[in-house]
Amino acid sequence: MIALEWSQAIEPHAVLSSIASAVRPSETRRAWVHRAPEDQVLTLYRSAAEVDPELPAPWWLRALAAGALSSRSEGFLLEDRVGKLLDARPGWVFVPWSTEGDTGYWEYMPSERRVDGPAIPTTLILTDRHPGWLDIYPVHGTGKTPDPLAVRGLADLRANLARWESVF
Repeated sequence: MIALEWSQAIEPHAVLSSIASAVRPSETRRAWVHRAPEDQVLTLYRSAAEVDPELPAPWWLRALAAGALSSRSEGFLLEDRVGKLLDARPGWVFVPWSTEGDTGYWEYMPSERRVDGPAIPTTLILTDRHPGWLDIYPVHGTGKTPDPLAVRGLADLRANLARWESVF
């Protein structure tokens, strides 16, 4: 029963097509986990994670539950700042769906030209994998996905973005 309750908690209550057309993370925050009191969200997440440690959840919720992030709003702020930075740069596109329950990611579309045949563009995702909260995947073919490069936060992203755009 907890799995059903969790799946309803991460599903948006708005029409899915409106989220599919989102151009920034704030437009995807329509599920219960984004709106309910933070302590209730954490309680349900922790209960559900006891049953399934790999359950789908936003990156910020996994970080919050681990004590590595101070609040949901801190996660939202980072998402919005990354979005604002990338929106101002040509070639970056926000993709509103990544994995179930997560925020989305950004792709640098010009990078696809660097690979012959079908390609996955340079991709930036939010993650709870490390305290910089951002990973960048270089452009690659549709074969094996390369290991991500950990970005050490928004300042590191800002400082190295032009280099990553030109190299990846």
